[in-house]
Amino acid sequence: MLAACHDCDLLFHLGTVAEGATARCGRCNGVLRRRRRNGIERTLALSLAAAVLFAVANAFPFLSFDMKGQKTETTLLTGVFDLFEQGVPEIAALVLVTAVLAPMLQIALLLYVLLPVHAGRVPWQMARAFRLLRRVQPWSMMEVFLVGILVAVTKLMGMAEVVAGLSLWAFALLIVVLAGAMSSLDPHEVWERLEVPR
Repeated sequence: MLAACHDCDLLFHLGTVAEGATARCGRCNGVLRRRRRNGIERTLALSLAAAVLFAVANAFPFLSFDMKGQKTETTLLTGVFDLFEQGVPEIAALVLVTAVLAPMLQIALLLYVLLPVHAGRVPWQMARAFRLLRRVQPWSMMEVFLVGILVAVTKLMGMAEVVAGLSLWAFALLIVVLAGAMSSLDPHEVWERLEVPR
């Protein structure tokens, strides 16, 4: 397989990189490929953890507000519905796509590819699933949504008692776990494991 150095563009015939090893450029010492130990299994474990956290983040209350004895609980989806009812359907759709649908699709695609690969099988339409995963990833903007929520909560604290729900903590952990899964995913290792030509 031909590989170009990301730093100096020198071409190499790159053979199989051993597990836990790093292939470096002979001219500038740049990293050509780094293969982590148990990369598929690590990414699969993080993806499964992300699926559990996503389910918790969407099933339990996100925030609770207590204003003058009147208690209100919100979930991720009630926030989307509230935005729609307040006459801003564009923002509601954007929040729905970036904070719910894109992360859900990202997790589903990771599991769709990695579970069969771990079992030594090739998933149907694997190449398309990989391409779709790369296209969906930029749309998953949970961290932007979380920052917006934290800013709003800070402003509301003077007017009402705000209690973070289980969903908020699961959502924050989901951001970290999903980022870890995507950074540990090595497409080269997936294809090498299956010995399927790209």
